[in-house]
Amino acid sequence: MGSALAATLPSKAVLSGTCCPGVVWAPDSRSLMFLDGPPVRSATGIYSVPADGGTVTRRFSSVAYFSPKLRWAVRPGTGENTTLERLSDGRKFTLPTRGADVTWTGSETRLAYTRSDTSGNFDRRTNRVFVSDVFAAPKQVATLNGGGISGWIGDSTLLLNGKLNASARDRDLFTMDTRTGSRRTLRSALSFRGLSLSTDGSRVVYYIAFDSAARNGLWIQNTAGGAAKRLDSFGSYRWRDASRLLLIPLVPNGSPHVLREYNARTGAWRTLGDLGDQVRQGDWSVSPDGRKISYLSAKDGNVRVVSLPE
Repeated sequence: MGSALAATLPSKAVLSGTCCPGVVWAPDSRSLMFLDGPPVRSATGIYSVPADGGTVTRRFSSVAYFSPKLRWAVRPGTGENTTLERLSDGRKFTLPTRGADVTWTGSETRLAYTRSDTSGNFDRRTNRVFVSDVFAAPKQVATLNGGGISGWIGDSTLLLNGKLNASARDRDLFTMDTRTGSRRTLRSALSFRGLSLSTDGSRVVYYIAFDSAARNGLWIQNTAGGAAKRLDSFGSYRWRDASRLLLIPLVPNGSPHVLREYNARTGAWRTLGDLGDQVRQGDWSVSPDGRKISYLSAKDGNVRVVSLPE
């Protein structure tokens, strides 16, 4: 693990006044976006602030779920249909998602969503996975129990988790080629929590709890297959890039949160520094270029930005 001792990382408050939990980075890493409205702002909308602080401006006047690259606005309706609008030209289409979230490929030309039963034990509920090209009809590609979509690997392969048999004890974590239907099982366990794909989809991190001692813990695994590696730490984590995982270890003693980095290629840990503060309720995120993090300060409720060591 290495030493947890390190200097405090300088940070800058870019939003103040406890206004803005859940900020997200813009695709170019130059600004942060957040939902706000009266009485602080004149109107409800999606606002933006530069990553180094400055003037707050309204970026979108309507409220929607926006795709990661901000190419699409997703607006669930009151019934089955969700409307998807391409922001470059305003062209729209609908999908019968029943309000479910959609998961985009990196190119944002395809998407996936799950339609789930609304009653019954979660472990046994049927979840139907659909994929669609934009402006095309959806196609069901999988049926799971007690699971769902964990992300796209490229433009054709989904990472899924769930039971293929409702009466089974364990869930499978597996990849599926949505064009051919071929599957590769990566791992089986009672449940998979905190599933997160690396920025290029080559690795997945997750933790297992309430299972056997041999299975429990925080794990990293290649999505192409092979054995998973258990990490000798636990806490809140985010991918920095394709191979580096940032982690704030769980230390329930009230001390400032420490930021650590694990290199999945070399298997080495390093401590980047402490925040001189704590992150409130796990509210932190990494810029798309991997150079900064933002976090909601537990000390004063401000949104602060930290430049990461290279």
